[in-house]
Amino acid sequence: MNKVWVLFVFLVSIGFLAACGSDADATGEGEAQEITIGYFPNINHVAGMVAEEKDLYSETLPDGTTVNYQYFPDGSSFMTAIETGDIQGGLVGPGPAMNHFTSGAKINVVAAGSTGGTVIMARNGADIESPEDMVGKTFISPRVGCTHDVQFETLMKEEYGITSSRIDGEMKHVTGKPATYASMFEAGKVDVATVPEPWASSIEAEGNGTVLIDTPDVAYGKTLPAAVFVTSQELVNNNPEMVESLVEAHKNATTFIQENPEEAKSIAIKKIKDITDQELSKEVIDNAWERINFTYDVEEKHLQNFANSSYDLGFLEEKPDLTGLVDLSFVE
Repeated sequence: MNKVWVLFVFLVSIGFLAACGSDADATGEGEAQEITIGYFPNINHVAGMVAEEKDLYSETLPDGTTVNYQYFPDGSSFMTAIETGDIQGGLVGPGPAMNHFTSGAKINVVAAGSTGGTVIMARNGADIESPEDMVGKTFISPRVGCTHDVQFETLMKEEYGITSSRIDGEMKHVTGKPATYASMFEAGKVDVATVPEPWASSIEAEGNGTVLIDTPDVAYGKTLPAAVFVTSQELVNNNPEMVESLVEAHKNATTFIQENPEEAKSIAIKKIKDITDQELSKEVIDNAWERINFTYDVEEKHLQNFANSSYDLGFLEEKPDLTGLVDLSFVE
């Protein structure tokens, strides 16, 4: 009798575990799923804003999927959220994606978000007429080693022989949120900012700074994806159908931006105000839009070249090999 009872309990336990296994999570199969998408309140990330406002992920994911959104001030916090599973995908600068990948993070770039949009702004009254005047000056970027930081420091080192004090150079480097750069210029706290749009155009409009180096002349300004769509390799391997759905929605958002720029601009103005509590004018957004190309196509060679520059500047300890970072199967 005892053996029969033990067998009965064992079979019931297996049935219970099987029933528990039927509930879906973000990386498995099932009926009810919940995902979170991340992006920044920058113009380079308008695809995220459009996808949220138009509820595009709900159109491509299985019925009943709950879609949440999380907003990030910098790439480091975004990448941490990807690695911990707090978000399942979203838009981030290529710098943080590559840095975390070379440090062992199991992630994939599955699409681009945009190109361009980085501008080097000089504070009015800082006595900076050309990049050569940066000796002894202070510049700001969102994070140390972020995309905009590497673009600026690469240009300064290769074209002008001027480097950051981080590597015993002549420029002081501080970090901060791009939405605060205009007020920091006004207060005289920094001299130059390497700025993602729309914040460069906002500084121009407020009269606190002028363009020192425009987008086409910034290092990798024309070729580098300013934003990439990233997810975890775990999700790619365990639930490629979900990744395909995420990329499809992202592609739909990008196509919407290309075909409906005025409505996309209105969405950007609304979402940036919702996230940052700063309302940007139509003129600022129009100006920023001219510096950006919205595309989901990405070429791995541009990322590799950029990663090599990151290594040359000392942001990476070993020369990077990005083999395996980019997975283009979902955009083809």
